[in-house]
Amino acid sequence: MSHRNARLTVHGRRILVDRVLGGRPVAHVAAEMGISRPTAHKWIRRWRAEGDTGLADR
Repeated sequence: MSHRNARLTVHGRRILVDRVLGGRPVAHVAAEMGISRPTAHKWIRRWRAEGDTGLADR
């Protein structure tokens, strides 16, 4: 279960990662998904460091 104020679920975070890995700019994907660029970069950074487990709520 996601944090009650989270804009993205774990599934949404995975979509974010997939779009960025597909070559789309982080800023464009963040805008489409309604999150800030720093938040998008946070999820990409966690995914790179931890894989899919890094996309879970902490």
